[in-house]
Amino acid sequence: MKKYKVYRSIAFQEGVSKYDNTFQNRVDKIEDKLVENPKYGSPLGTEWFREARYENYRIYFLVYEDLDSIFMVGISDKKDQQKIINTIRLFLEFFREEIEKLIKQDKSQEENQ
Repeated sequence: MKKYKVYRSIAFQEGVSKYDNTFQNRVDKIEDKLVENPKYGSPLGTEWFREARYENYRIYFLVYEDLDSIFMVGISDKKDQQKIINTIRLFLEFFREEIEKLIKQDKSQEENQ
């Protein structure tokens, strides 16, 4: 089975940093699971838009099978769930551009090492 590279959007990383270490460690564990299994979590209407749950929180990510990558893009609690899902859907093109830039940067760094 192929492994996926997991990236975090800037907004996602900033959001995670506001939580305590227990929550941050849980997000790290979810990320580790995604490397091996991009189907982890629950689909949100499509196979490529998914969420993983931790207590009352949802962690949202987009699966880009053609790029062998996953982009972690949002966090919400249950009451803000639909608002965050709608916002992510509005910015799908932006997220695609961002992950392509991140992948390009990674490849460039690997070539320079």
